[in-house]
Amino acid sequence: MPVIALADGDLNYQLDGPAGAPVLVLSNSLGTDLHMWDAQVPAFSQHFRVLRYDTRGHGQSLVTPGPYNIEQLGRDVLALADALDIQAFSFCGLSMGGLIGQWLAINALQRIQRLVLCNTAAKIGSPEVWNPRIDTVMRDGQTAMQALRDASIARWFTPEFVAAEPAKVESVVGMLAATSPQGYAANCAAVRDADFREQVATITAPTLIVCGTADVVTTLEHGRFLQAHIRGAELVEFHAAHLSNVEVGERFTHQVLDFLAA
Repeated sequence: MPVIALADGDLNYQLDGPAGAPVLVLSNSLGTDLHMWDAQVPAFSQHFRVLRYDTRGHGQSLVTPGPYNIEQLGRDVLALADALDIQAFSFCGLSMGGLIGQWLAINALQRIQRLVLCNTAAKIGSPEVWNPRIDTVMRDGQTAMQALRDASIARWFTPEFVAAEPAKVESVVGMLAATSPQGYAANCAAVRDADFREQVATITAPTLIVCGTADVVTTLEHGRFLQAHIRGAELVEFHAAHLSNVEVGERFTHQVLDFLAA
């Protein structure tokens, strides 16, 4: 896959769709890589030039010493867009990707055409949640990543989806097990420290909030907070847990496309 060279390493990306189409950037959740969006790309790429990338610390992208912060990850997106001569784009991010989307819409508003914030919040979790996870991953390395893989199944998917679609579940949680422990811990710190509750009201891009009614990580209440504080934001609910784009793939794809094409 192609890469762009940042000052401290390479950022892995993939482009799909017609060269002259408007650009849609897809940003992954913590612990996954750009293949998290595989189910969406065939439909999205009929209408958009779809740009996916492995967030710093994930997949085939650079792993640099942590902790990271969301501004740093947002600036990676801008560097990627600049390197590809993309001036403006729509952005769809899930969980940590949604935090990156909020940062971009607050701090680089002239670049963002339409914004989709999926299974995310203005603030996700607390230090009491994140610090023990960071400590465990840094201490136990790949053993901890395997344990997180097993624990994430129940957070990421509903029990009925796990029972009905074991291959889809395995393909996604396998991404987590393969993630660099150093990169994962550094990104946990970025999520831990992000708090946009006082800033999301400045977002002016047309925004869609996507929630999973069975999501215990970023709840429906988190989504409703974003909707209430981002002027004109729309909200859609799916019966899904944290990775709604995987669990309700076709319905997710159609809903997001309808919004992006409005």
